[in-house]
Amino acid sequence: MRAVWALRSALFVLWMLATVAPVAVVLVAASVFVRGTPLYRIAVFWVWLAMLGWRWICGVRHRVQGLHHVPGAADGTAAVILASKHQSAWETFAYPVLMPHPLCYVFKKELLLIPFFGWAIGRLDMIHIDRSRGAEAWARVADQGRRFMAKGNWVIMFPEGTRTARGAKGVYKHGAARLAVETGTPIVPIAVASARCWPGKSFLLRPGVVDISIGPPIAAAGRRADELMREVEAWIEAEMRRIDPDAYR
Repeated sequence: MRAVWALRSALFVLWMLATVAPVAVVLVAASVFVRGTPLYRIAVFWVWLAMLGWRWICGVRHRVQGLHHVPGAADGTAAVILASKHQSAWETFAYPVLMPHPLCYVFKKELLLIPFFGWAIGRLDMIHIDRSRGAEAWARVADQGRRFMAKGNWVIMFPEGTRTARGAKGVYKHGAARLAVETGTPIVPIAVASARCWPGKSFLLRPGVVDISIGPPIAAAGRRADELMREVEAWIEAEMRRIDPDAYR
């Protein structure tokens, strides 16, 4: 069985490599003439192709609960900040397709050096930071976060900072809560059980269902960032035990 998974996963990786280059070239070329949402839609098209690949090649499906908790596409500039559990690359790819508003990821600037993929995301409304610069990096997150949210984009952050193993919990950092408090923007917690199908530091995908649960927005006005993040963390970790109970036995 593992050999079959490995073969299907290898085919999926080839599918990703075959599709990223032409889409990235189109996106970079289009960036000469347009910016913002039109470029984002080109990027989402590639992510949609990736989702087709892991569904039809690897047998990985998904199930979403709680999408009604976030504003719809018709709500224009209604802003939220998404704070998600992070177990694998699955959610990084899937959220732009699943969410009704353009997403603005906060990521380390080194990703811009990846051929095709990095060149493309460098043209999008994203926040790329130098994590070694501390306060300067945070100022960039706050400034660009406000600007992008004013356009109707949603900032998304992974509070644990890196991928965690199935059934594990990392240290929740306060960045998303701090941005929410400083801008008065509600924060939406998301639990996602992706590691059961796509383990964090592996490209060996297993057939199955990824469960995503989107929580109700948590008001940030008048809160302290540490207190707010504790509430976000408590909701996510409790929900993880509900949607993936086998991982916590």
